[in-house]
Amino acid sequence: MTALVTGGAGPLRHAIVDELSAFGARIHVCDISETLLSQSLSEWEKKGFQVSGSVCDVTSRPERETLIQTVSSLFDGKLNILVSKAYTLKHFIFREIIFWFNVGKQCGRTS
Repeated sequence: MTALVTGGAGPLRHAIVDELSAFGARIHVCDISETLLSQSLSEWEKKGFQVSGSVCDVTSRPERETLIQTVSSLFDGKLNILVSKAYTLKHFIFREIIFWFNVGKQCGRTS
C-alpha cells in the first residue's frame, strides 16, 4: 500500500501517517515547512516507519509536478491513498494528481 500525505508534518496529518504506517503503508509526505518535515521524518525513522518526504508548496504547479514525479518514481507509478490538506485547491490538486497516476501514465504523460 502506498500513500501521499500533503501537509503531512502538521499534527493531524502526523497522526494519519502514524496510522497508515501501522498498516504497513509506504508513505511520502510533503510539507511547506522544511523544519517540521525534518523533525517528523526523524521521528518516523526512529519508529521504523517507511516514510520519505519532500518540501513542497502544493499551491505551486511546478512544485506539484516535481512532487508527482518524485512520488511516481518512489512508488513505481502506483498511488493507493492521497490525503490532501490543500483546502482551497483541494479538488483541483486531487484531480491533477489522480489524473496523472490513473490516466496520464497510460497516455504517456510525463508532467
